[in-house]
Amino acid sequence: MSVTKAPQNIFERVNALASRYSETLKTVMDARITEMETDDNSHYLLYRVLGITNTEGKLIDEYQNKGRFLYKYAGSFLEEAAILCFEEKFPNAKRKLRIPNKLGNRPSTFEIDCLVEKEAFEIKWRDATTDGDHITKEHTRIKNIKNAGYKPIRIMFYYPNRKQAIRIQETLKTIYAGVDGEYYFGKGAWEIIKKKTGVDLLDILEKIAKSRTKDL
Repeated sequence: MSVTKAPQNIFERVNALASRYSETLKTVMDARITEMETDDNSHYLLYRVLGITNTEGKLIDEYQNKGRFLYKYAGSFLEEAAILCFEEKFPNAKRKLRIPNKLGNRPSTFEIDCLVEKEAFEIKWRDATTDGDHITKEHTRIKNIKNAGYKPIRIMFYYPNRKQAIRIQETLKTIYAGVDGEYYFGKGAWEIIKKKTGVDLLDILEKIAKSRTKDL
C-alpha cells in the first residue's frame, strides 16, 4: 500500500492546501448544480419579461450559485495560506485565538486569525462591506485586542472597488492607526507577508496557478 508523503516545505504545504480546497470546491459546486436540476424555475417568467431567455436565465442562476461558493472558498484558502506562512517562520504562532469582549456583550468574544507573540493579525482576502455597523464592530474588536496587550495588524490582499466600501476601509485604516496598529492592503499585504515570514506567497500562488491552468 502506498503512503502519501507529507508536504515538506512551504510551497508543498500551500500546494496541498490548494488541492484540498479545489477538490472540495468542485464537489460542492457539482452537488449544487445537480440539486438545481429539480428547482422550481417559475421565476424564469420574470427573466423573460426583462428580456432574458430561459437558457440564459439558467446559466445566470448556475453561475450565481457557483460564484457564492468560489468567493467563500477562495477567501478561506488565501487566509489559511497566509497563516501557513506565519507558521513556517514562527512554529509557535497561534491560529484562530478567541479573546473576550470586555467592552460590551455582543459578541461575547472576538477572533484573532493569527497571533505571533504580541502581534495579532487579522487576515482578509478582501472586504467589500458597505455596512456602517461594520466600523463599530471592528473598532470594538481592535480596542479589545489592544487592551489585551496585543498589536492589531490588518492584512487585506484585495482592496474594494466601490466608493462606499473604500470609504469604510479608509475609516478602518484610521482606527488602526489610532491604536498604534498597522493596516496593509493590496501590494502592501503581499509585501508584509514576505517581510514578516520570508515567504513570497504571491510567487507561490502564481506558480501554482500557472501549473493548474496552463491547458485551460
